[in-house]
Amino acid sequence: MSAESTTVNYPEEFKGFAVSDPKEWSNPKLISFSPKKFDDEKDSYVHIEVETNGICGSDLFVIKNEWSHNEMTWKKGSYSPKGQIVGHEIVGRVKYASPLAQKNGYNIGDRVGVGAQCNACLDCEQCNNHREQYCSKSNGTYNSIYPDGYVSQGGYASHVSCTTHMCFKLNDIKLESKYISPLLCAGLTVFSPILRGIQGALADKRTPKVAIIGIGGLGHLAVLLAKAKGCEVTAISRGYSKKEDATKMGADDFIAMSDENTDWSKYNRQFDLILNCAASTTSLDFSKLLPSLNVQSNFVSVGIPEKNEVLKLYPVQFLRNGCGISASLLGSKDEAYELLKLADEKNIKPWIEEIPICSEGVHKGVQRLSDGDVRYRFVLTDYHKFFGTGK
Repeated sequence: MSAESTTVNYPEEFKGFAVSDPKEWSNPKLISFSPKKFDDEKDSYVHIEVETNGICGSDLFVIKNEWSHNEMTWKKGSYSPKGQIVGHEIVGRVKYASPLAQKNGYNIGDRVGVGAQCNACLDCEQCNNHREQYCSKSNGTYNSIYPDGYVSQGGYASHVSCTTHMCFKLNDIKLESKYISPLLCAGLTVFSPILRGIQGALADKRTPKVAIIGIGGLGHLAVLLAKAKGCEVTAISRGYSKKEDATKMGADDFIAMSDENTDWSKYNRQFDLILNCAASTTSLDFSKLLPSLNVQSNFVSVGIPEKNEVLKLYPVQFLRNGCGISASLLGSKDEAYELLKLADEKNIKPWIEEIPICSEGVHKGVQRLSDGDVRYRFVLTDYHKFFGTGK
């Protein structure tokens, strides 16, 4: 593709890689599109010139349309692009800040980050209790319909446009942008339940014991972050292929679910939290996992399966230790800043592979992620070179 066709004529247009048909999910096409229209007098919003963006498993579910029984969301939009641009682990620089955004401390040139949620109403029970991720009026960074009919577009693009509600200020963070990107969705998604899950142990002045199921994009970050919070970490995977990596990440113990010789009795009531980071629960043996939870501790799932998956449980499996089974969505703004501060102070670097953004790069990234060929997170880079931005 020629340099002329990729160069962006900002602010008249943004450019990005979109999927319009789930049958063509692995071949996003470069398109030109108009940004979301905001009100300069009423909205605190920014245009962000993207520098890096992590490739997330959610991206695949959306471009394959595996979370919906209906047609792709972009078809319901009014003036939004004829296709869906995904990507919600965005780091970049503010290119434009509305007057209210400037009043709120966002200025041109600031480094900022956006995760899977781009706004919240800020005036409901959830927002007022620092649970913005559960706001019923919030919008996702992509694949979400605004009241004016625009379908939000993500970070496989030259620019993104969003309110500042869930736009994180990064000027004081020393970590490189490529390491920050995976923290904004995957990192926050695992960090929030870890924080909640270890409170009881910390109150008892003992070392929290956390088990992490699925050592992939989410799980490897869960190991890194749980260790950074002082936890004793057990990594759980299907086999032993990731044992060496998990140990390097800091795991204190490793369990292969396929190993029939594992003595599960020694884990009886050991864990203060079991965090399921796998995208599916169909292969999990709850008869072994749930008894390993401490009394009134929780099994929390953050991996999201396809729409037709069913979770089958027997009440007796979680009755004897009064454990809970739940899920967790993203994290709050406060938790995001706590995560960023922790990662910066302890120099936590996700295990990434950089892929320069271009047609071939985007195709390779989503295809390899779908094939499970990633250790452990892809990050799209070289945005300025491809789009002619950064000037």
